[in-house]
Amino acid sequence: MTAGNILPLFVVVALLGAATTAAIPWSRVRRIIAIAVPAAGIVGSIWILTEVYDGTVIADNVGDFVGGIAIPFAADTLTGVMLLATSVVALTANWFADVVGESRTRFYPALTLMLIGGVYGALLTADLFNLFVFIEVMLMPSFGLVAMTGTWARLAAARMFIIVNLVTSSLLLAGVALVYGVVGTTNIAALAGSAGPRGTEFASGVFGDQWQLVVPMGMVLLALAIKAGLAPVHTWLPQAYPSTSPAVMGLFSGLHTKVGVYAIFRVFMTIFEGDRTWSWALVVIMAVGMIVGGFGGLSESTLRRVISYQMVNGIPVILLALAFLANNPKLMLSAALFYMLHHMVVAASLIMASGAIEETYGTSRLRPLSGIMRRDPFVSTVFAAGALAIVGLPPFSGLWGKLALVLGMAQDGSWRAWIGIGALIVGSIGALMSMIYAWREVFWGRQMNANEMDPNLRVPQRYVWPSATLMIISVAMFFGAGPVFNFTGKAAHNLTDTTAYVQAVLKDPETAVGVVLPPGPSGLDNVPKDKLSTAGAGVRQEQTDRKQARDPEQYNSTERANNSPGPKDGE
Repeated sequence: MTAGNILPLFVVVALLGAATTAAIPWSRVRRIIAIAVPAAGIVGSIWILTEVYDGTVIADNVGDFVGGIAIPFAADTLTGVMLLATSVVALTANWFADVVGESRTRFYPALTLMLIGGVYGALLTADLFNLFVFIEVMLMPSFGLVAMTGTWARLAAARMFIIVNLVTSSLLLAGVALVYGVVGTTNIAALAGSAGPRGTEFASGVFGDQWQLVVPMGMVLLALAIKAGLAPVHTWLPQAYPSTSPAVMGLFSGLHTKVGVYAIFRVFMTIFEGDRTWSWALVVIMAVGMIVGGFGGLSESTLRRVISYQMVNGIPVILLALAFLANNPKLMLSAALFYMLHHMVVAASLIMASGAIEETYGTSRLRPLSGIMRRDPFVSTVFAAGALAIVGLPPFSGLWGKLALVLGMAQDGSWRAWIGIGALIVGSIGALMSMIYAWREVFWGRQMNANEMDPNLRVPQRYVWPSATLMIISVAMFFGAGPVFNFTGKAAHNLTDTTAYVQAVLKDPETAVGVVLPPGPSGLDNVPKDKLSTAGAGVRQEQTDRKQARDPEQYNSTERANNSPGPKDGE
């Protein structure tokens, strides 16, 4: 058994856990399994990180089919880091659900484990169609969790979640289908470079114009951006996520949105090879997103809606790196990945801290709550720490991520860079104002009297510890930023040089099906002339292979006619 053979077990174990918890009648056993599966995911992801630490990529083609047509699973440092982060968030979210009693609901553990299995599959797959499949595996239990944990009032808002995701899934599937129709494969490794600078000559020789591939790939990226909640296609997220229970929202915040962000990084850096053609468009979109997300919470009336806008604010901060890959791409990508890990941890912590208040006092509306700091200093301290962290203030992990992004943009020195830096600062000010607004309304005001709230009511400490644990991780990331940046730096290297990824997934590119380009230098660098000519030289062979695949009999008869000796002179 090779290291790659272990990768499908992430999905298998989670789905088996879901089936088991759905079948067994014992609540305590179901709750233990719901905690044990993400705990096993943490152990497995640490093992993956030890295997790929030296820069190798491990992969497995399920069924041992030829590369390009198998169901491919692949893991590099980026995958390992994301598996670890999602497992930690899933563990703490299920822990929170257990202490507040939500996991005692009959099918709650099964649905969460099915969701986790879909997330693991989406992170590990190296194929666009299988990415769509695993996203659907994520969505099916998510619909159940929304219906199970929402009140009647919440369900009305949750319809937005269902409608948006159904439409987005249709867009994603259409994009994937068009990619297959144009190129003949949906394997990410086989498509490497096809929509970037190296793919231009190949495209002109095989299917006429590179835009025939860029447009459907753009549909894929748009669908992923909507799922991630990127402004301006974000409006569904602040409505839908707070309509679920706090435990489910914490789970969604670290899993749903970040899978979309991860897939955007993987697709853009592998298939588009970080094409700088889109830099200005990306800067404008991300600048709008940071400002809208930062200030959007000021108009909200519930604690979790305020926090949901900080989720909207964080997504463009992460993706801003894709607009500044010219000078120091590894620094920008490493900073973005560091900030993504920070955002996963801190957003989930804030949601669960507010959820602890909501579970205790029966509401998360800002107006009825007041003076929580005097009644519940523990949960108030944890929330305050999360508020400082989400803004990017020390001693929490967000500071280093934003600082590294600013340093990377400053190296660019263009107007585009100053727009990005300015938007990042303005968005951070908006986030700070939103957090001050929430703190003033809920924690700092006058203490509630006996007519408003039972004077003996307090948030149980066991409700707060899952959130506090995540904040401890954030502080540890602040003081241990060096080792964390070491891993995100290696992940950035995997994204900027996809050669190892392509070779691991396709095994032998010479025999793999549907390979567009041979493994080569990243599009971030100046593409050597010989590489372009090499790609062009493969066009004729690719055209021949496609003709033979479409109609073998006609192709063979044509070849026989072309190769048969012509009539001799005088005949």
